Amino acid sequence: MSPGASPGRPSGAPSASVSPARRSLPPSGTGPARSPRWLPLRAAAAAAAVLFAATACTGSSSEAESPPTTPTRSYPPSSPPLTIPAVRDFESARGPGWRPGSDSRVVADPDGPLADEARTVAAELDIPHAKGPARQGDLELAIEPDQTGGAEAYRITTGNGQVRITGSADAGVFYGTRTVLQVLRAGSAFPEGTVQDRPDRAQRGLMLDIARKHFSAGWIEDRIREIADLKYNQLGLHFSDDQGFRIESETHPDIVSEQHLTKKQLRRILDLADRLHVTVIPEIDSPGHLGAVLRANPDLQLRNAQGQPVRGAIDIAKPASAKLIDELLREYSGVFPGRWFHIGADEYPALMARDPEASYPGLAAEARREYGADGKIQDLATAWLNDRAEVVRKADKRPKAWNDGFFNGGSVKPDEDIEVEYWTGKEIGARPPQEYLREGRKVVNVNDEYLYYVLGEPNQFTYPTGERIYASWTPAVLRGTEPVPAKLAGPDRVLGGRFAVWCDLAGAQTEAQVARGIRMPLRALAQKVWDPRKPSRSWAEFQQLAEKTDQAKAAGTGGQGG
Repeated sequence: MSPGASPGRPSGAPSASVSPARRSLPPSGTGPARSPRWLPLRAAAAAAAVLFAATACTGSSSEAESPPTTPTRSYPPSSPPLTIPAVRDFESARGPGWRPGSDSRVVADPDGPLADEARTVAAELDIPHAKGPARQGDLELAIEPDQTGGAEAYRITTGNGQVRITGSADAGVFYGTRTVLQVLRAGSAFPEGTVQDRPDRAQRGLMLDIARKHFSAGWIEDRIREIADLKYNQLGLHFSDDQGFRIESETHPDIVSEQHLTKKQLRRILDLADRLHVTVIPEIDSPGHLGAVLRANPDLQLRNAQGQPVRGAIDIAKPASAKLIDELLREYSGVFPGRWFHIGADEYPALMARDPEASYPGLAAEARREYGADGKIQDLATAWLNDRAEVVRKADKRPKAWNDGFFNGGSVKPDEDIEVEYWTGKEIGARPPQEYLREGRKVVNVNDEYLYYVLGEPNQFTYPTGERIYASWTPAVLRGTEPVPAKLAGPDRVLGGRFAVWCDLAGAQTEAQVARGIRMPLRALAQKVWDPRKPSRSWAEFQQLAEKTDQAKAAGTGGQGG
């Protein structure tokens, strides 16, 4: 997990499958916008006209008028919408496509399951939302329970002057709105035809180390908006470590750092994330990385054979240690509404020693008392992992832990349902990813070779680049640069990927520098966890598309609500 103790190092988006044009539908893309609100989008599109002229034309009229909607053979077959991540399937048609005009509305039942999605996209497009029925010019959102592809899949049908986004659940419909919004921000009409889209991996996330470096609530909210537009669905908050404990606590206020998020700020973050279909995953790492907690509880700090306190390590032989951590796990399980809780388990100093039993005789004696003559410290640590997992399970959470907390060959086995977040093969106790997968464990890819952004680049880390992720990382590349066998790397085994920002040298970058540094890696990862195919656009084209969309968004053309 944390890079502090270990060394490490640090083409285009696939084209959608395109079906032949259907002459029975109105054809795509060149009618001018009906509302002056969208004139800046045409200006943004013009800046990249040379690269994208073949796929995304914009109107030239300065008047706010409706695009023609009568089918005509003068329109060429539409091209797939240009988005990050790319849509996976597109059925072309002929027609002017769709832009919001002065009489356009977002149509959905205001009391139904898509009320939040309707309000959000209506605010972004600066048009009203209404109950319906849908009419020409509208963007309609609807649930179709029998639609295939899963809860995050969606269909967009564009024709006869309107757009209809459907899915079997609200998440899919929301992702459909992200697709439409990206195209409009880039200055194009949304193309005539049908999009069928779905993610390859179920978990697509960003993790922030807010323990070592305090990030403002506003900055975190901006990252949630950014990743939601890219169809990420998870944000991890590592808020407890040696350097700080960064969220207000009611059960143990003495452990909280001076700079921290209040519960009120956290609730605002969680409310925004919920509206944008991002699950926020809390992490309280133990039994290592607890320096901030132990400064207020020095009697629980682990000591070595020489009687010296060990930085960040809690004494797992003491019942009071478990009581303290469990109280924190229960407190924050009641605050974070999502289904997961990350319980850490990495880099426990007692298990990083050459001879753990000789270096920590107190723990060794407790292990023998609990598990007999063959009991080892790793058995104590595995029992600690299982006990913490049980605490969060009872709070209706699914436990996650770092891969180097799963030890092999001891008397105690890690519980099978704890998800493995695989970050390293370098730590003592860390095993090749194939071993976890062959044991039947579910794994999330957090490969430190590609997905670790470590402030200050200590311990041979270098800032990862989007280009490298785009060119050579896949969910199967869990360790180093080589993939695991394909039979072990399916979406049911490797659940997804997460980009991790670690703040080992907290002052090395400002919030703004971090945001700029992770911008293209986040976009590259979004592409690779959404679509399993090899990208067909070059990296330069992918960058141009990102610049075009981001510049329009920064200019305020379709800003995010919330």
